[in-house]
Amino acid sequence: MKVTEEVLDLVRPDLRDLVPYAVPHYPGYIKLDANENPYDFAPEVLAEIFRRVGGQTFTRYPDPLAADLRRALADYTGLAPENVLAGNGSDELILTLLLTFGGGGRVVITPPTFSMYGIHAKIAGTVPVTVPRLADFALDIPAVLREMQVPDTRVVIVCSPNNPTGNTVARAEVERLLTETAGLVVLDEAYAEFSGESCGDLVRRYPRLVVLRTFSKAFGLAGLRVGYLLADPAVVNALLKVKQPFNLNAFSQLAAVTVLEHLPVFQKRVAKIVADREELYRRLQNLSGVEVFPSQA
Repeated sequence: MKVTEEVLDLVRPDLRDLVPYAVPHYPGYIKLDANENPYDFAPEVLAEIFRRVGGQTFTRYPDPLAADLRRALADYTGLAPENVLAGNGSDELILTLLLTFGGGGRVVITPPTFSMYGIHAKIAGTVPVTVPRLADFALDIPAVLREMQVPDTRVVIVCSPNNPTGNTVARAEVERLLTETAGLVVLDEAYAEFSGESCGDLVRRYPRLVVLRTFSKAFGLAGLRVGYLLADPAVVNALLKVKQPFNLNAFSQLAAVTVLEHLPVFQKRVAKIVADREELYRRLQNLSGVEVFPSQA
């Protein structure tokens, strides 16, 4: 159906060039582009989820604060429930962060990286400013710091391990961003379980640090859209003012809590993926004419 010019005139001018997000469906079993967990969901955990779901009252709205899940995530991360906010995937949390803190200001992003940062920035009315990564895909820290000094630069988003390059940001570099700038530092750790590194504990020391995490990768819950962030309670409380009231459905909350009660099952699978990743890296290095970059994702 052709959209009329009359309707287009009502669309925000800064959003008219956005393209709807769509994922083509291709037949076949091997699918690498979405970075989904390659294993079928653990049958014993699935059975427990289905057993528990019988006690759910789906005629009622879900807990808007996801209190049970926040407590479980606090145990998992070693923080307090007040440091945790759950969302309908990390995408919702990224948009909520930019709506809350970005507004009409600037956000620094470091391509090549997750494409949705820039898109969510435009939706939030925040100006995305790009600082390209170096030839080895490391952050250009001096350039990022310079951009963060520009007036009205409110947020920097860094992915670690980075999507799509797989490299991490050193803890010292994260702390440098926090100590030498005045903006919000958002560290997207969607793949942290595969690197064995996290800066989540730093939210105790730095109130401007936000760490994003997800159940989509290591825990294989991409279809249920469960993300969460770790931050100072002041940041969490600010986000609670903006987030949708019943953003995470009851089934997803129940499933995520159940997953966290069966961590060894998923940790074993993560270890296998990491071992396979390293074996693939070694084999690719033996091919002539191919430059192989190490990955921690």
